[in-house]
Amino acid sequence: MLLPLKDIIVLEFSQYLAGPCAGLRLADLGARVIKIERPVTGEAGRKLAIKNLWADDSSLLFHTINRNKESFAIDLNNKEDLEWVKKLIAKAHVITHNFRPGVMERKGLSYDEVKKINPSIIYTEISGYTENGPWKNKPGQDLLLQSLSGLTYTTANQHDAPTPFGLAMGDYLCGNQAVQFIIAALIKARKTGKGSLLQLSLMESLIDFQFEFLTTCFQSGKIPSRSAVNNANPLLSAPYGIYKTADGYLAIAMMPLSELNKMLQSERLQIFREEEAFVKRDQIKKVIAEQLIQHTNQYWLQKSAALDLWIMPVLNWKEMEAAEGYKVLDMEQEIILNRNKSFLTTRCPIRINRKIIKSAKPAPVVGENNTEIKKSLV
Repeated sequence: MLLPLKDIIVLEFSQYLAGPCAGLRLADLGARVIKIERPVTGEAGRKLAIKNLWADDSSLLFHTINRNKESFAIDLNNKEDLEWVKKLIAKAHVITHNFRPGVMERKGLSYDEVKKINPSIIYTEISGYTENGPWKNKPGQDLLLQSLSGLTYTTANQHDAPTPFGLAMGDYLCGNQAVQFIIAALIKARKTGKGSLLQLSLMESLIDFQFEFLTTCFQSGKIPSRSAVNNANPLLSAPYGIYKTADGYLAIAMMPLSELNKMLQSERLQIFREEEAFVKRDQIKKVIAEQLIQHTNQYWLQKSAALDLWIMPVLNWKEMEAAEGYKVLDMEQEIILNRNKSFLTTRCPIRINRKIIKSAKPAPVVGENNTEIKKSLV
């Protein structure tokens, strides 16, 4: 398959998650992504283990988000090595980095210096909090950013402690937004021959992610309150939420109370008017919860299917894997490592011309591609 970013060269001066996430998706779309790493140890994300899982001396997380890339191990403090990097810059289309503000400038690799070498370069900076303000030198770690951004007050119930998302939301959001902007800038460069400086931050990505809540807060002057029970979205009325049944959990999306009551047949629910679904959501949710707990998931799912209600079971990962709806997606791929080992991970979620994209190469070992990259520059 001819992928859309074939022949695009990306130099990835990135580590940990946000920058490498952007590089992963660009590589999935056909770009040649070259990681610029320090010799011997490589980028810091190689030692960022999840559940203490490792593969070929690097963390499993590193392998997951650095597949299909190359590694060019170089000492940016060495003048000779820096010249090799500048030769690469002259041939590249995109640079990404997620160092703290000032690091690339001290290496002589600021946007202003780089565009002298390559005026059409797409130079992408990913930071924690932008290059300005009192937070600019604070650690750009995802949990810390979730906490500062207000995101931890959107999950769990009203009287629970602030609760973070169980995923690195800021990293993944910012990395994927970077891909959108890079592709737009590549189109501009093709039309005009001019490059772009793209600046993103995890904080801005998390704020943008919460536009519904913040717009509501800006207009009302009040912080949206989480439901006391079964919270799933502080802005939405009952019945929206997750409820326990006799043997599991059900997710109930937005719907008129009268429609839900066709399934529940509750005299207590019938008392509430539709216009009370938000102001009395906690009382309504308690009534719904007391009804649902009396029967099994299957009992309620059969009833809801007959009525075409927006209700689904809550699955854990193993239950999702066993579901036929998951199997038909073909979301898994096996990555073969350099020592005849392998691991299973997810694939790129995009289909092009009805074809699934799967990775051809594992993540590189440190400096694996130095020789061939240098030969291509001579």
